[in-house]
Amino acid sequence: MIRIVFAEDHQALIDGFAAYLEYSGEIKLIGTANDGEELINLVRKKQPQVVITDIRMPKLDGIEATKTIHKEFPHIKIIALTMFDQKELVQKIIQAGANGYLLKNSGLRMLCEAVKKVMAGENYYDPNLSQNFFKEFVENPAGKETKTLLSKRENDILYQIALGRTSQDIADKMFISKSTVDTHRRNMARKLKLSGSNALLQYAVETKFP
Repeated sequence: MIRIVFAEDHQALIDGFAAYLEYSGEIKLIGTANDGEELINLVRKKQPQVVITDIRMPKLDGIEATKTIHKEFPHIKIIALTMFDQKELVQKIIQAGANGYLLKNSGLRMLCEAVKKVMAGENYYDPNLSQNFFKEFVENPAGKETKTLLSKRENDILYQIALGRTSQDIADKMFISKSTVDTHRRNMARKLKLSGSNALLQYAVETKFP
């Protein structure tokens, strides 16, 4: 059972998610918060496996709350839930330590899918994010400096990572095994002198959106 806490300043959304999970045998809601300060205190008390947080909240926003939670509990997975389809917010929440970014209009089923994906060690980014969001990656996926460090296959994989795709998604798209993708990811991180589960995605975002 995956234990989660949910922070959202609209109680109706929390209530809807709680009702959706009532008969779930995989995900359990162990606490809710209506602002960022309450979320941090809840996480310290409950020690969940996954945190779902709105970005715009009273007292302390989701980005600052994510920074604190990630610093104190780096093993806890964090998913940002928001109505805003903005690359600047995605960049900030990734830098803060989030493992996923989901739009509120994507539905509760997709939210549950995101929870399972991040618990499996993947990043999850809403497939409904506008295509314009990733336009710059299409033109130049990784930047000139990165291209000289990485092989063509590694640059291709970094491009897919920049699009928010999981290792399994990349494996399926490129007709290779997930273990091969994971090996490439480790080699890329070594070449780029990166560490941490989100480091490659953060690097790709920072390269294109300074």
